[in-house]
Amino acid sequence: MRSNTCYENYSSPIIFASNFVSISIYTIGALVIYQIGILWIFLYLIYILFLELKLLKTACTTCYYYGKLCAFGKGKLSSLFFKKGDPNLFIKRKITWKDIVPDFMVSVIPIIAGIVLLIIDFNWWLLAGVIVLILLTSVGNGIIRGSLACRHCKQLELGCPAQQLFNKTKH
Repeated sequence: MRSNTCYENYSSPIIFASNFVSISIYTIGALVIYQIGILWIFLYLIYILFLELKLLKTACTTCYYYGKLCAFGKGKLSSLFFKKGDPNLFIKRKITWKDIVPDFMVSVIPIIAGIVLLIIDFNWWLLAGVIVLILLTSVGNGIIRGSLACRHCKQLELGCPAQQLFNKTKH
């Protein structure tokens, strides 16, 4: 459900909660991957860093919240490292499922690795990690985006390619 209140800058508790979920997913994913070996955790963390920098450079520089505090604080962070882009590019951008697969892989890779490791050598801690990762990825992200972030987003009002992908209406 969409709120009538759009935030010019999100509050610290929302930014904290949003980043807590993301960082928890990254950390648990890294701990699962660590079971395979140190090289794999390094590659996994480089992959996450690449995705985050790509987001800051491409999406955040053209977003309404560039230089402001979005629900993740990335608009302000992006403005520290990259020049402002054309806001019309954000609105005109078309996102497909293919575009978001790399983001999903941040959770899918450690979940699959965890399941394989559980089959090879069952471990209660690993099982707990995989379950928490699944819950954070699904329920956690759903709450953050549905109740805290997108619900009060000014960019959503102006035009959001992700909104168009996830909420396509059937004609």
